[in-house]
Amino acid sequence: MEKEFKAMLQKSLDTARSEKSKKKVSPHLEGTWKGLRISNESDFHQSPDTSVDIKILTEIGTRIAALPADKKFFSKTIRLFEDRKKLVSEQKADWAMGELLAYGSLLKEGFPIRFSGQDVERGTFSHRHAVVRVEDSEEQYTPLEHVDPKQASFAIYNSLLSEYAVLGFEYGYAMSSPNSLVIWEAQFGDFMNGAQIVIDQYISSAEDKWNRMNGIVLLLPHGYEGQGAEHSSARLERFLNLCAEDNMQVVNCTTPANFFHALRRQMKRPFRKPLIVFSPKSLLRHPRCISTFDEMAKGGFKEIIDDGSADPKQVNRVVICSGKVYYELLEQKEKDQANELALVRMEQLYPLPVQQLQALKTKYKNATDWIWLQEEPINMGAWSYLLRTCREIPFQVIARSESASPATGSHKAHEREQKELIQRVFEKVIINQ
Repeated sequence: MEKEFKAMLQKSLDTARSEKSKKKVSPHLEGTWKGLRISNESDFHQSPDTSVDIKILTEIGTRIAALPADKKFFSKTIRLFEDRKKLVSEQKADWAMGELLAYGSLLKEGFPIRFSGQDVERGTFSHRHAVVRVEDSEEQYTPLEHVDPKQASFAIYNSLLSEYAVLGFEYGYAMSSPNSLVIWEAQFGDFMNGAQIVIDQYISSAEDKWNRMNGIVLLLPHGYEGQGAEHSSARLERFLNLCAEDNMQVVNCTTPANFFHALRRQMKRPFRKPLIVFSPKSLLRHPRCISTFDEMAKGGFKEIIDDGSADPKQVNRVVICSGKVYYELLEQKEKDQANELALVRMEQLYPLPVQQLQALKTKYKNATDWIWLQEEPINMGAWSYLLRTCREIPFQVIARSESASPATGSHKAHEREQKELIQRVFEKVIINQ
């Protein structure tokens, strides 16, 4: 066997050496890549329209909220699907519904989806339930396989505990299948460190090194909910440190609708870029983290979400943040009736939404304080990246103190730190430099 294998390798090498002309490596790959192009800077000024008609959303929602009548499911599963039906009837979406509607709409439009990771069928935080079990049997039911008779294929797999192997495989799959939405989800965002070689050697740099595009999506649960030092941070700073030359997209969405549009945008652009999603944990069931079908039926991904309640004439402080901490700030703003403060969400960190930031500066021209608020310690998160790249706004920063560890291991200490963080915004306690 060894001799046969070496002979095969030698034959391939001899064939390669005998080629008279070598094809130049091109970003415009043939075959499945035909019709796609390399991106340019203007592609990132504004996201494309990724809306879906409300009638289609309702149809998809109805189908993924239905269970076959001839099969017996667990009572908890039945309750879950009844909750989904209620959301559809109210034309609303929580995080799970927004995500599933994105998949369902892409499947209906002919885009295959491949999804792997640890516990992705159910979801680490029990929100997705893309696959459910029939009671007293090994039979499974996958609602997203029943969106439309002519739909594309949907494949979802719980993977083994080897992030390096699985992400490497999915990267290769995405390279060979650019018209499929290929997703890898870490059980917690920090688990991506087991696949750091794939991220460094391929995801962040392959287009620059080898003219090879790739549209893989990474879902990395991230957010400071007091779950210990490890499972708080997906290491945003590491990804932002790798960002240059529009090599990938880094987002931290705060609404189901924006996540919906981010996923659809991946397939609607005429090029492919890796998408790194810092996905939530507590927002999966946050009562205010709800979108309407109307928000998914209009427009596209919003790189920045402005404060709709703020009067520019009254605003003297603008606080820009990213991720779930927005809802904690919003609660305190409403409690204090702090109308002089505008809360703005930066949903996309890279490519930096320069034009949207410039528009903010023009709108809030009376503001004297521009604050970047982050949950992460000041030596982590987005702060160093913003200092390096953001020339549009003279940011000051509120963050946790420098730390060697991503978060404290004590829930009590975490709650104290988080409370202090929020208070500093409203008590004008500035600020780490």
